[in-house]
Amino acid sequence: RYEHSLESTQLTLQGTGLIIGTGSALAKAGPASILIAYSMIGFLVYVVMCSLGEMATWLPAAGGFSTYAARFCDPALGFATGYTYWFKYIIITPNQLTAAALVIQYWLPATKVNPGVWIAIFLVIIVSINYFGVRFFGEFEFYLSSAKVIIILGLLILMICITAGGVPGHDAVGFEYWNNPGAFKTFKAAGAGGRFLAIWSSMVTAVFAFLGTELIGVTVGEAENPRRNIPRAIKLTFWRIVVFYIFSVLLLGMCVPYNSPELVAANNPKDGNKSSASASPFVVAINEAGIKKLPHIFNVCILIFVFSAANSDLYIASRTLHGQAVKGYAPKFFAKTNKSGVPVAALFFSAAFGCLAFMN
Repeated sequence: RYEHSLESTQLTLQGTGLIIGTGSALAKAGPASILIAYSMIGFLVYVVMCSLGEMATWLPAAGGFSTYAARFCDPALGFATGYTYWFKYIIITPNQLTAAALVIQYWLPATKVNPGVWIAIFLVIIVSINYFGVRFFGEFEFYLSSAKVIIILGLLILMICITAGGVPGHDAVGFEYWNNPGAFKTFKAAGAGGRFLAIWSSMVTAVFAFLGTELIGVTVGEAENPRRNIPRAIKLTFWRIVVFYIFSVLLLGMCVPYNSPELVAANNPKDGNKSSASASPFVVAINEAGIKKLPHIFNVCILIFVFSAANSDLYIASRTLHGQAVKGYAPKFFAKTNKSGVPVAALFFSAAFGCLAFMN
């Protein structure tokens, strides 16, 4: 089971960008824009992952892909790549902790339980999971990622049922919303120029949704039998992109119009009480289809996505800082590991930035 944890973790690492962030892009740019944007970024990601897979299979090295930048280009590029990557994950970890607290507010508003309580609980749990070593981390992420795969596949089936008229009391919609209100929503300009800008405005959301695909380039130093498991994980990337991203945004554009009042309100809240769950376009599709109780179940699913992402983000941050120290780009004590191979100093230093979530 551990041998497959690399593949399953890489398969659906992030998730929150797709499950939550796609709603803002749909409301801003329209279904055709996000489909084009996700397809373009997906192609770019697949090309990069194939290249990374070749290097990681040939030279499985600790420290992530910044090692390859330093070896094949210049040490300065490796230094910059490593720290930029570390900066990203010490910021995105508190971002995920904040999202977890917002999701729980779907049931318990901040007036009843301070969100800082949930942030503290999740932070302690993810630090503990990372502290017990990569074998425990891989085992835990195997189950979380398996659950995420099942959830996404269930959502895709549900979206197909909604658009095909499988929900009682609702007719098949097909591509109706591509005609009315339309496939494109102009952005910052009118006509063709506005449609062009709408596509490019969706690129940021698409890039964020694909974050985490490159995890394989960080875990390769601790993976079992990388010469066998890395190519297998890379091959799964293609199907992940096609099924979980491109097919998902296609179905969302068929189920939810970009001018849906609920979608617009969720992504432009006038008050501070909109939770992450309500901003998910999947929740909007479920509500507009009139399926009761399911949004609560899906909220639990979002919590699983956010928790798994926070857990993996902290892992990447600690291993990236450890890799920088191994190459001499960071203080040497960050390179020290315990008997389980965990860089404890790098882990706790990176985890300390998770406390930024309390500022929210």
